[in-house]
Amino acid sequence: MTPRDEADVAEAVRAAAARGEPLEIRGGGTRGIGHAVRGTPLALSGLSGITLYEPGALTLVARAGTPLAEVEAALAAEGQRLPFEPWDGRALTGANGAPTLGGMVAVNASGPRRIQAGACRDSLIGVRFVDGTGTIVKNGGRVMKNVTGLDLVKLVAGAHGTLGVLTEVAFKLLPVSHRVATVVLDGLAPEAAGRAMAVAMGAPYDVTGAAHAPAGLGPGPVTLLRLEGFEGAVSHRIAGLTRALAEFGPARVVEGPGDWAALRDMTLFAGRPGAVWRISVKPSDGPALGARLGAAGAEAVVYDWAGGLLTVLADEGLDMRAAMAGISGHATLIRASEEAKARHGVFHPEPAPIAALSAGLRAKFDPKGVLNPGRMVPAPALV
Repeated sequence: MTPRDEADVAEAVRAAAARGEPLEIRGGGTRGIGHAVRGTPLALSGLSGITLYEPGALTLVARAGTPLAEVEAALAAEGQRLPFEPWDGRALTGANGAPTLGGMVAVNASGPRRIQAGACRDSLIGVRFVDGTGTIVKNGGRVMKNVTGLDLVKLVAGAHGTLGVLTEVAFKLLPVSHRVATVVLDGLAPEAAGRAMAVAMGAPYDVTGAAHAPAGLGPGPVTLLRLEGFEGAVSHRIAGLTRALAEFGPARVVEGPGDWAALRDMTLFAGRPGAVWRISVKPSDGPALGARLGAAGAEAVVYDWAGGLLTVLADEGLDMRAAMAGISGHATLIRASEEAKARHGVFHPEPAPIAALSAGLRAKFDPKGVLNPGRMVPAPALV
């Protein structure tokens, strides 16, 4: 089914609920996170187009099926951008199609700038969606101050379509930076890179990206620290940051976007066999966990968010959550066979109270269980 508008979506969901027929909600189909859904496809490509764009108010509203590339082109023409740098999963997963705004919100797709600008849900100021009963729900608004009551905006971001079918989304925007530069430290081990990133994030230089790749972006390990802003301010911050990092060896400066798109989209792992995990931990725990994973057999570990996000390439038999024992955080299986997803679970198991709360929310918004059933089936809950 390909609805033409929000009313069509509501009618399709009401009919599916009446029949007890599961629906597979489809955006661009480019990220593929979660378990496979066995249901009638409900494609949102017919709900496309920017409905409101006010550059002076730094606000954009668009239908959920709008291709992300269309939105980014419109923003670029006005010197603006989505703040959170959404990642594109096509290279990593081998998927075809075009990423959409609704799919981006559904998985809360966020990139390296999250450490400074927040996640996708932090820029989302309004949504319209159809819940599992076919009711059209509106929450938030079209201006940043217009958010009252229960914040469903934040709730549906990252819900993977299990609470409602997104039909329209509204975002706050940011201007494009006049200059982008990256301070690069070469040859550091992950432990030293972790300390360098901590120094950079603690210094008053407004770092908008902090990552470490042991291999794949240069002749050896590289630690990347991004600075964005006005020309003179960036020059001042480069000088100050370089001084602050003097203990870690000489630094070089790369102008322009550099390798940040490759880090964001994990193209380093594209075409390479194995499972890909994303693990979120305290940045101070990142290097120690990376060393543990390497000893357990992980093929490669890349650090983002100043060491708080590890993207790991490993054999499908390696259970990341078991390897994390004693380290607080959560691991999500981004790319794997359905067999590996069934064995490990895609999403991190929730403590029993949180699992009960999650189940209660799904029962409230989708009482018949027709919206992407099974997409977020967790591994056994923690006691």
